[in-house]
Amino acid sequence: MKTLVGRFRSQLDPLALRFSSSLDVDRQLFREDVEGSIAHVTMLVKQNIVSSSEGNTIRKALKEIEREIEKGRFTLNGKAKYKKRFVGEDIHMAIEQRLMEKVGPLGGKLHTARSRNDQIALDERLYLRRMTRQILKLIRHMQRAFVAKASQYDSVLMPGYTHLQRAQPILLAHHLLAYVSMLDRDYERFGDVLKRVNRSPLGAGALAGTPHPINRMVVARALGFDGLVENSMDAVSDRDVLIEFVAHCSIVMMHLSRFAEELVLWSSQEWHFAEIGDAFTTGSSIMPQKKNPDMAELVRGKTGRVYGDLIALLTVMKGLPLAYNRDMQEDKEPLFDAANTVADSLAICCSMLKSVKFDAKRFENELASDSLLATELADYLVRKGMPFRKAHLIVGDLVHVCGERKTSLKDLPLVEYRKRSQLFEKNVFTMLNPRASLLRKRSAGSTSPREVRRTIRRLSRTLRR
Repeated sequence: MKTLVGRFRSQLDPLALRFSSSLDVDRQLFREDVEGSIAHVTMLVKQNIVSSSEGNTIRKALKEIEREIEKGRFTLNGKAKYKKRFVGEDIHMAIEQRLMEKVGPLGGKLHTARSRNDQIALDERLYLRRMTRQILKLIRHMQRAFVAKASQYDSVLMPGYTHLQRAQPILLAHHLLAYVSMLDRDYERFGDVLKRVNRSPLGAGALAGTPHPINRMVVARALGFDGLVENSMDAVSDRDVLIEFVAHCSIVMMHLSRFAEELVLWSSQEWHFAEIGDAFTTGSSIMPQKKNPDMAELVRGKTGRVYGDLIALLTVMKGLPLAYNRDMQEDKEPLFDAANTVADSLAICCSMLKSVKFDAKRFENELASDSLLATELADYLVRKGMPFRKAHLIVGDLVHVCGERKTSLKDLPLVEYRKRSQLFEKNVFTMLNPRASLLRKRSAGSTSPREVRRTIRRLSRTLRR
């Protein structure tokens, strides 16, 4: 009988194999690949496509392979610690080859009614689901850390900034809680993408489906999916959920980078608002006095790489005709990098935040300049019936006079106020108290102590769930 050799008459050139192999990257999908394969063969048994005994043999061998990889007994694309070593195209072929070594030709039945195209898409969705859930937990940990820190410093005043210029007095707790709001939107985004991630592409085949009497929903339910990616071409050739996930990763990193930037500034001698714990800073190789905010700087730096991951994915996908194309092999490296970077950055930022000590006295000293209360004077006139734009001009003129005379608003004589408006009375100077200015804030979500305490109580309850 003639030996079957398939379509090709020569092996892949070693250079071409090395160039095209993704095993160094996608090897971390081995658990997802085994999980998906077990669910697939279970369905094949249920549909009488393979026998029960064949299915049991394949399932048992797959679990053994998973343990071998975990314990290093089956080395992927590297030096074998024990006996087995595989050098090949990807993790999917590596596991299939090892399966056939274990159970012989029977292992080839696992690929019945399945293509690597829908197999890869399935593995990626299983990975995305796991990492999304992990990131959701890490976001909640970070939010709780911010709320705890806000509660610890709930009565500390600080100058609020716009354009990096001192603007108005606020509570430090209010500033910290702004990050909780940012992270809340991040949490919503990841929760939303999880709905689209959690659909099974398996059963789409290479692009057209399969003639075998499979039941796609059996596999979907076994793997905990909510439904199917219906169109078989879309199922194997679309990477929207990866792009959406990495886009959300980019936004999280942007938020963390803003926080990191503030820690870098605030921990400097010029600002000296905060001190990061020693465990999250480093020294200099030459200057003994240095205490560098390296972890914050690294988060800030890694943000750019996650942005690059998003652009890489969009660029890979932008010109691909339907259905699957080998270009899509390049989706995994940016996906894994973005997911791991966000998870690591959330974990380090959460721990770093817990170590931070804020200098309440330093904050208070920076409020000595009452120019931060200029808006209070404008609102004083508005409450007496003056249009805000006119009040703004009058108070701006008073601030200019203070600058020329090198004095403060509270030390400016009342006569100077009344030269500009007869609406100014003796009680105008009560406006020039930072803490009192906070008490006058009435709007929901403001920096008033009442609003901040209410927010802390609410978040303490909701984030406990």
